[in-house]
Amino acid sequence: MTFWQRTLLSLLPAAWAKAAEAETREWFLTCGKCAHELSLWDAGGVRWGGSGKTWQFRRCDKCRALGWQKLIRKPSKK
Repeated sequence: MTFWQRTLLSLLPAAWAKAAEAETREWFLTCGKCAHELSLWDAGGVRWGGSGKTWQFRRCDKCRALGWQKLIRKPSKK
């Protein structure tokens, strides 16, 4: 867990922290070069209460290419 994740989760009530982590794990970054997908939580981010699609400029963990990665939500099937 990154510094920001630990800080946010320590400030929130336990139920909210659990919900924030669960929702963040549904958001995935997709590399435009190799199509590698990575959970935003695993990338060190937090997105709670967000909607729509967005982009982040970062390095791909797989191919190491630097560029824009699409951030989309893929809700888990319950």
